[in-house]
Amino acid sequence: MSDLTNIKSKIFNDPLYGFISIHRGIIFDVIEHPWFQRLRRINQLGLTNVVYTGANHTRFQHTLGAYHLMQQAIQVIRKKGHEVSDEEAEGVYLAILLHDIGHGPFSHTLEHSIIEGVSHEDISIQFMKKLSEEFNGALDLAISIFTNSYAKKYLHQLVSSQLDMDRLDYLMRDSFFTGVSEGVIGSERIIQMLDVADGNLVVEAKGIYSIEKFIIARRLMYWQVYLHKTVLSAESLLVRVMKRAAELERSGANLFGSPSLKFFMRQRITKSDFENDPKVLQLFSQLDDFDLISAIKVWQESDDKVLSLLSIKLVQRKLLKVRFGDHKFSDLEINETVSSTAKLLGLSHQDAEQFVIYGKVENRAFKPTSEHIDILHKDGTVHHIGQDADLLNISVLSEPVIKHFMCFPVS
Repeated sequence: MSDLTNIKSKIFNDPLYGFISIHRGIIFDVIEHPWFQRLRRINQLGLTNVVYTGANHTRFQHTLGAYHLMQQAIQVIRKKGHEVSDEEAEGVYLAILLHDIGHGPFSHTLEHSIIEGVSHEDISIQFMKKLSEEFNGALDLAISIFTNSYAKKYLHQLVSSQLDMDRLDYLMRDSFFTGVSEGVIGSERIIQMLDVADGNLVVEAKGIYSIEKFIIARRLMYWQVYLHKTVLSAESLLVRVMKRAAELERSGANLFGSPSLKFFMRQRITKSDFENDPKVLQLFSQLDDFDLISAIKVWQESDDKVLSLLSIKLVQRKLLKVRFGDHKFSDLEINETVSSTAKLLGLSHQDAEQFVIYGKVENRAFKPTSEHIDILHKDGTVHHIGQDADLLNISVLSEPVIKHFMCFPVS
């Protein structure tokens, strides 16, 4: 393989980083592939734009941003004396480019709704395997890095860990497009502080304060953006719309929808279906936000009153009220809310249950029991950040904060 630095590149102009260079060859060919271009039609933040009107950025933009940061990280690691071959660099670039290719419409919002029990990572691997077949094995190393089966573990950690290029980009990008400044982190400094020790990704000790800020930023962004109560209301409503539509389709109704959308509403697809039936992956590759938006607009006129009302509330932003609590809502509270909803909407008790949504959300900024963020000291010793942090109590931030919620309509 030729030196990547000698391959002509294409330029993308990114609002965060300026010009991003894309190497021609397999990397450019993968980006040009219809499966990757589909990411242009998948919103990065689901329905967060119902609150933050600028949050209309896509998985495509995020993925290119993560790729750009990966280029910087590899450059830093090479400068610090660690050998990364051109083949390995290309492999990790492809791995970060394709880490989100398995996302369905509205990203995380419908991850376990349209297809139950199958994560976007599972689907990403299937896309990568098919692309590798199409490109004569050119993605085999990327798959090995992505699945953490390659010998150099730090390459996988750059793609997926508690301090990876995915998280660095989405915090900065989501902060930029929502206008929420709490997500701003020192990504350039963090990358400059990266190193490798004993085969694992580490951060030089002088970068510890940037890491602490990164952890705090994640905690704040979850409450202020990702788990914002109005976003939670809209996304819960979307999940309920799709659930009702699927129930109707599976009971014999013939709703409006694209062929790919109707396929997944009618079928209960499993992980093995993705692995063994090429048609499933091909139909999923045709599914994006546009399919759902066009269908839900039409479903406002559905003969099914529940689907019609749910769709109207979502399209016209007549969202459900959200109530938070420290404890799980009792059956009595839920039943009383359903009864009042039935009177409000003129529905039976059973149908009114569709409009009362309850559950819990969890915010955990740091997981000390999984992969650590390791700090490298000048004497060569390595400590995980919980041992070294002095501005914040990592043990406190590692504890999950759980809030119970109930969504319901109001007049």
